[in-house]
Amino acid sequence: MKNIYILLTKSNTVVSRLIHKFTADEYTHVSICFDDHFYTLFSSARKNDKTLFPAGPCREDIRCGRLKDYPETPCAALKLQVSDVVYKRIVAETMRIMDREYNYHYNILGLFLCMLKIPYHRKHHLFCAEFVGKVLTKSRALKLPKDYSIMKPADYIKIPELVCMYRGNIGGLIRQF
Repeated sequence: MKNIYILLTKSNTVVSRLIHKFTADEYTHVSICFDDHFYTLFSSARKNDKTLFPAGPCREDIRCGRLKDYPETPCAALKLQVSDVVYKRIVAETMRIMDREYNYHYNILGLFLCMLKIPYHRKHHLFCAEFVGKVLTKSRALKLPKDYSIMKPADYIKIPELVCMYRGNIGGLIRQF
């Protein structure tokens, strides 16, 4: 058996504040990770800390960039235990997207449709919760409570198979792991 990790955060960016304004959710961003030190997280977000665009599939790290610079950012780290076969499928699906990251774009339309609870799969477009949901669904790691295109970051903390192993802020997560 192996573990995968889901990191939920709520930063102070413009996009995060807008999402929070419409949803009032505790978390507004989600990433997936394969190591228990959170060195490399995968998601769909801005690719540059200074500008909103370009955005799409990207790598994140809690020890550098926006996450490290704002240690007070609220977060929750969730763990999912999977078989070796499922683990390989999750990694393969994530890498399939990441290897083609420049063909993908941030799914702004999908984000709005998600808030309206309208499922819509737009080719080569993903927002963060959709990215994680697609990886989990396509790898058959987990049955999501709804279509991955309408999953919100805060929905992940409600999934019983995802065990919350840390809740606090990024600074505390860095110190703990």
